Amino acid sequence: MRLRTILLASLLPCLLASGITAQIPPAKPDPLTPNVPQGTGGCSVTEPSSCEEAAAKILPAVMGPSPLESNLRRLTDEVGGRVTGSPQMKKAVEWAVGAFRAAGVDVHTEKYILPVQWSDGETRLEVLGPAAFPVHVVSTGLSPATPAGGVEARLLYQGDGNEEDFTRAGSIQGAILLVRSDIGSSWADLFLEYTRPPDIIARAVKGGAAAILWMGARERMLLYRHTNTLDGLVDKIPQAVVAREDAMRMARLAAGGNLRVRFSMPNRIGGPVEQENVVGEIRGREKPDEVVILGAHLDSWELGTGALDNGCNAALVIEAARAIKATGLVPRRTIRFILFSGEEQGTVGSYGYVKSHRAEMDKIRAMITFDAGIGRVTGYSLGGRRDIEAGVREVMQPLDAWGATQHTYDASFGTDNFDFMLEGVPTLVANQEVANYLVNYHAASDTFDKVDIRELKINTALAAVTAWGVADRAEPIGKRLSRTELDALVKETGLDQQMKLLGYWEAWQNGTRGRRP
Repeated sequence: MRLRTILLASLLPCLLASGITAQIPPAKPDPLTPNVPQGTGGCSVTEPSSCEEAAAKILPAVMGPSPLESNLRRLTDEVGGRVTGSPQMKKAVEWAVGAFRAAGVDVHTEKYILPVQWSDGETRLEVLGPAAFPVHVVSTGLSPATPAGGVEARLLYQGDGNEEDFTRAGSIQGAILLVRSDIGSSWADLFLEYTRPPDIIARAVKGGAAAILWMGARERMLLYRHTNTLDGLVDKIPQAVVAREDAMRMARLAAGGNLRVRFSMPNRIGGPVEQENVVGEIRGREKPDEVVILGAHLDSWELGTGALDNGCNAALVIEAARAIKATGLVPRRTIRFILFSGEEQGTVGSYGYVKSHRAEMDKIRAMITFDAGIGRVTGYSLGGRRDIEAGVREVMQPLDAWGATQHTYDASFGTDNFDFMLEGVPTLVANQEVANYLVNYHAASDTFDKVDIRELKINTALAAVTAWGVADRAEPIGKRLSRTELDALVKETGLDQQMKLLGYWEAWQNGTRGRRP
């Protein structure tokens, strides 16, 4: 936990009423009290708005006593890690439905098909010589199993796994490959964890390798899991993550030549299965058929308990709904609070939602999502949409002093906004400071004690004010883009290259994913 001097939540209503602004240290603002402009409309260009009034009511509801912490503790400590398709995921859905109902928010679930049900077996890796030792290892998500009884083979250290490394190695037929990774310390490093593997996997499959071992990107023997296939289907070759220190030792031994290992990974794979997204709703007073979505994913990997990724933000969505409901204010448009499952398998749940609601995309006015732990929000990624920036700034104006004003225009894969963005819907993804997210990413250490509840409350207040403002604004923050406009956007932002690398391009081109040509 990060310790800071904090204002008591009980003082917040008085501060709001008196208009006093919090003292802000030069290095890091303390944003418990918003800088509320007096006598100006910060939410709409055509009329005085209710954003200041809403912010003044939402903030004490969020920052004061609330069920947020106990909700999150139940999800993480009692339900635990939640792989989509598992019994724990079913319990998580029940948790979410119960929490929405306790908040007085209408809630239902919506089904979609998860194409593959996957769980890991007891993965084992042992170096046989010249110095025999067991290795700390875990399967990647959606990896196929090794053949029954496992594989005994030579280990080849492939360095970075680029084309030159494969050429230098010569024949890799039947070998188990070890590929180097850098320690992940930035969002760019995490992006590379997903964009590097496809080319390496393709080279390994083409050369007839038996398996790929990835050097862990975390230190201190910390194991983690994520998938290198982003379509919800089983990957092309068995793969596992090896604890960094063990992997470095193996790499040094492999330099001497003729290193052999025994690798067994009896993963269990089943057929398609129905899964559920959880949808809470506060119906709009004037334009109930127009919808603003505030979402996060409910599922997680299971080595830890999925607190930072993404239990804290699942709890944030429910808490934002509770706070808005508690104000007694009803927004102009409907706000849907959606907890998606299947995100870790390649945003399968949100893709399923978009497919089933494709006829409504013209009425989805924005999709807002949080998926980066409890790091302080610095602004939103606007999915390449400069045209929506003015509207976003207007709805967030009551909280300008909090510093969440550094919006960016990037468009990328990676979380549940993706298919909404490809449909032309305005999307806002919270840009957040790294905080303690990356060191615990998908790891055994991603547990409840890593969550700074005060930071989570601050982010919840920002999320609630943003969703309220976009929903209550007289005009939409932006239009739905046409396919022609989207074709230009994906090229201008480089999203086309990402989709080609990650296997989405054909589906985009033929219209099975994204707005149809």
